Amino acid sequence: METILEKIKDLNKLVVEGKAMEAFEKYYHDDVVMQENEDQPTKGKSANRQREQEFFDSITEFRSSIPLRITVGEGTSMVEWHYDFTHKDWGERNYQQVSVQQWQDGKIINEKFYYHG
Repeated sequence: METILEKIKDLNKLVVEGKAMEAFEKYYHDDVVMQENEDQPTKGKSANRQREQEFFDSITEFRSSIPLRITVGEGTSMVEWHYDFTHKDWGERNYQQVSVQQWQDGKIINEKFYYHG
């Protein structure tokens, strides 16, 4: 059985390879709740799949996504990312973000993204 550390490393590898939606299908729970900073959370895998796909469809130039640090605790993982891309509505984005994941039944049940701007 894979540990959370092994799973989050594989998930990150898929994201870096441009396979974020594949990672989403593989590692996210059907009842996942995802939240950007203090925005309203998006509930359920279907709604989050649509939200994620709309985000990736809006990227006009993707330069990099680099996981900087990974922390794993009991049922929780955190990844500090550096992202660099151009979005059709937001323009150039070059920033760091912390993603905090809570795991249940071997999948991410809750994820919150913390970033500035």
